[in-house]
Amino acid sequence: MAGNGVSGGTVSFSEEQEALVLKSWAIMKKDSANLGLRFFLKIFEVAPSASQMFSFLRNSDVPLEKNPKLKTHAMSVFVMTCEAAAQLRKAGKVTVRDTTLKRLGATHFKYGVGDAHFEVTRFALLETIKEAVPADMWSPAMKSAWGEAYNQLVASIKQEMKPAA
Repeated sequence: MAGNGVSGGTVSFSEEQEALVLKSWAIMKKDSANLGLRFFLKIFEVAPSASQMFSFLRNSDVPLEKNPKLKTHAMSVFVMTCEAAAQLRKAGKVTVRDTTLKRLGATHFKYGVGDAHFEVTRFALLETIKEAVPADMWSPAMKSAWGEAYNQLVASIKQEMKPAA
């Protein structure tokens, strides 16, 4: 698995990357419900058909931005992603509980989530963060730090992507 920042099971995530993630997460945390929703709305803007992957959105007449189940789901995904990024260097690995990773892997497998979906989600996450932090804080280094953290989380989810036992 060369090129994904993992060497011998340990993650290479620099002090600088960690500082950038922590600094931006501290700003975003207080608005995570709103940012989580914006994150998912961006995903659906880029890939409208992705909304059909969510059972609670299929056949729903409620506009996406007002759907309470989407709001709850979006916030939990956004917070989990950001918290995993914030813990990456300290823990040396993705810190999402194994049971959660197994569930995420099985769910993503069941709904046929593939690389293209993860790429759209990565793009939407980075755009959401870029818009959420002060303009002078966003930089290529911050984008790279969040991108690396996201890649680590996706790699952990992909390792668990198999049919539920």
